[in-house]
Amino acid sequence: MNYILPLEEKQLSMHCSANMGDKGDTAIFFGLSGTGKTTLSADPKRVLIGDDEHGWSNNGIYNFEGGCYAKAINLDPEKEPQIWNAIKFGAIVENTIFHPGTSIINYKDNSLTENTRTAYPISHIPNSIDPPLGTLPQTVFFLTADAFGVLPPISKLNPSQAMYHFISGYTAKVAGTEMGIKEPQVTFSACFGEAFLPLNPTVYAALLGKLMKQHQVDVWLINTGWTGGSYGTGKRIPLAYTRAMVNAALEGKMNNVSFEKHPIFKIQIPSYCPGVPSELLNPKNTWENPGNYDQTAAQLARAFQENFAKYTEEAPPEIMDGGPSLDF
Repeated sequence: MNYILPLEEKQLSMHCSANMGDKGDTAIFFGLSGTGKTTLSADPKRVLIGDDEHGWSNNGIYNFEGGCYAKAINLDPEKEPQIWNAIKFGAIVENTIFHPGTSIINYKDNSLTENTRTAYPISHIPNSIDPPLGTLPQTVFFLTADAFGVLPPISKLNPSQAMYHFISGYTAKVAGTEMGIKEPQVTFSACFGEAFLPLNPTVYAALLGKLMKQHQVDVWLINTGWTGGSYGTGKRIPLAYTRAMVNAALEGKMNNVSFEKHPIFKIQIPSYCPGVPSELLNPKNTWENPGNYDQTAAQLARAFQENFAKYTEEAPPEIMDGGPSLDF
């Protein structure tokens, strides 16, 4: 499908999750493992279209995979009730440990690995939609777990930036998610799913840009990672704040707020988001030493530029203009 749809059908195939509100407003969530793609799309106030694989045509979006795959470490019935309740007969758990002498899973046990998982049919989500079809998306979220504390918890992207960040597919790996990782590592996976894509990433990015402009789609970059410093120094952004930011974007509650341009990444940072402390919105303000923030941000920008060097021959100027700049 990732080969046929873009070439023969001129439709965008996507490694993403998708849900839809009661007003028929569809949202798409792109993100690599550990960024919150499954968690944020499993919203009890919205119907779930699908968890992982979708197509986007001029008529709407559709799921072509039919299941869900979520991280299970520290799973909490209050924070993630839909995933918690989906783990029943017919679901699979991986790398998890039982409470001694019982068949009850201890989701807090990371003695084997932090990378515990669950897989279940989409029908285990009570508000999943059948058939799995959605309207034309109005909102797209790019999710990243930035372990360096550089990217804002929420920022708005213009079409050039959206295509650039889509091709980049940035997140960071931290200790516990994979063997041998002790310090945060920059990770790029084109279109947030490079392993699944047989075509050049610029093909998918060009289709995304075309659809964005054609249907006037808002694109937001959401950092579900760290703030106030890098991993080990700063703190993970609370899930409750991330949900509040996603809901505010979906409900248009930031349409009339002022924005500040990030000096390096040029993305737009809102001055206000309901349900979120304003001092959290600009990441530099959360660091004890602003100079250390600037240095870390410059290092991350260079990593983006070095990764993107392999696409410069295929990427048009419009996409190249969406990248970070160190002239600040």
